[in-house]
Amino acid sequence: MKKRVTGLGGFFFKSKDPDKIKKWYNQYLGLNTDQYGCTFWWKDKEGNDCSTQWSPMDEKTDYYKPSEKQFMMNFRVENLEELLETLKEEGVQVVGEMETYDYGKFGWIMDPEGNKIELWEPNDKAFL
Repeated sequence: MKKRVTGLGGFFFKSKDPDKIKKWYNQYLGLNTDQYGCTFWWKDKEGNDCSTQWSPMDEKTDYYKPSEKQFMMNFRVENLEELLETLKEEGVQVVGEMETYDYGKFGWIMDPEGNKIELWEPNDKAFL
């Protein structure tokens, strides 16, 4: 089977007070937080710059819908269009339409337990 997930792109979770929790993680764990949370930079096997995001989001966000969970995972993938088509053919629930931005392409699926999974074909260079 062709490799589908290349790494963890991010972890997003609902928070009663995102600014307060970002300050806490900055103060006690040293996370370099900004308005989005914290971006972890690393290099892939070829030496390319890559990022993984940690983000608290307002507890009222509807970004995770149709999931009712308090968190959402984001996985880095290659060739998102092809992967979404393959997953759909395999019976996986695809949520919404793929979206493209200067920092990558995004698509969403649901796992059997109702967790919304964000799939990201990144362009990490857009963040540099």
